[in-house]
This record gives sequence, C-alpha cells and structure tokens, in this order.
Amino acid sequence: MSGPAHRLAEIRERVQRAADSVGRDPATITLIAVSKTHSAEQIREFYDLGVRDFGENKLQEAEPKISALPTDICWHYIGHLQSNKVRRVLSVFQVVHVFENLRQRDAISSDFSPVRDVFIEVNVGKEAQKGGIAPENLASFHESLIECKRISFRGLMTIGPVQCDPEGMRPYYRELAQRNAELRGDWLSMGMSSDFDVAIQEGSTHIRVGTALFGARG
Repeated sequence: MSGPAHRLAEIRERVQRAADSVGRDPATITLIAVSKTHSAEQIREFYDLGVRDFGENKLQEAEPKISALPTDICWHYIGHLQSNKVRRVLSVFQVVHVFENLRQRDAISSDFSPVRDVFIEVNVGKEAQKGGIAPENLASFHESLIECKRISFRGLMTIGPVQCDPEGMRPYYRELAQRNAELRGDWLSMGMSSDFDVAIQEGSTHIRVGTALFGARG
C-alpha cells in the first residue's frame, strides 16, 4: 500500500479536479481526515503533511488522541450524539456534524462556553437505519436550534444511501445543497472517500475522507 504522503496527494488531486470541473476554488473545500479507529501516531503522520481537520465518531476513543496531539487541530465530531454526552462533546470538539433532535439542543445549558459550530444532520435518503432528521421536519428543527445561543448553525450534513455508482448520490447531494441554501447555511458537509468528487460538484464545503487516506479499518 502507498504511504500517507502519496494517498494525501491523490486526494488533493481529486479535490482539485472536481473543483475545477465546476469552477470552484479548491481552497474553499475542507478535507476532514476521518481518523476513527486509527492511532494518534497515524494522525500525526497526516498532521505533519499539513492536515489540520480530523473527524472522530466516539468520544471515549477521541479524548486521549485529542489530549496527545497538537492544539491547532480542528476536531469534528461525526458520530451518533447521545444527549447525555452533548456537553462533553462540545467541550473537546470544535465542530459537531450530527445535531438532529431537540434533546441534544436542550442538553446545552445557557452557561456553556465557548460557542461551537454545528451542522444539522439530514436523513436525505429517508433510511430507517440511519440517523438524521427527516427532510420534511428540517425547517422547524432549524428554527428551534438557532434559538440556542451557545451553538452556531453553519449548514447541513448527510450520509447518503450507499450507491455502487457515485453518480447515484448526485440527486441526494443536490437536494441537500438546495435545502442548505434555503436555510442560508454557509457550510455543507457531504461526500466520503468513494463519492466526494460528486459532492464537491454539488457544493460540498466539507468532505469526510477516511478509507482513502488511512486505508481500510481493521
């Protein structure tokens, strides 16, 4: 298997091609290296190559890594968010991608500090086995969420249906982008290792890439 530098260069080249194809500046696209199940040492390899955004989905796994690694890393929480862990997650992660219900919002007390950036997760494919708010409930939830002064709504996030052909994701990503524009979100979190090219073409500002960077999880 090729090393971290080669894999990162390949990802950056794909980002460049996808951005160029629709006249976007690749500098406006944030690469989140999804480091779940990978060690602090593996994360450090990509940090040394210039990556500064990393994504984790389990609080207990992430906390020792966050403590061991440089403080200028921006940590993104991308896993299921239990309401009883909201405050702990917000205390160590700068960005949370998975707000989807009022229990999570209500778990944030008025004295919480600092303000964190959040995405609303949308179940754009309406899949029963996946998290995220139903598209038809998005507008009312957004109105309730922005009443919380301790978090800053930045945009929408989705994990779309698994498709053999990345082009199959295009209508889902396009729909999410349209809904994000309606809510005036300035960030858009969509696209993973197999399909982030399409996501970029449809307006994604944050792509979540794990396998293509770190290799298959054990």
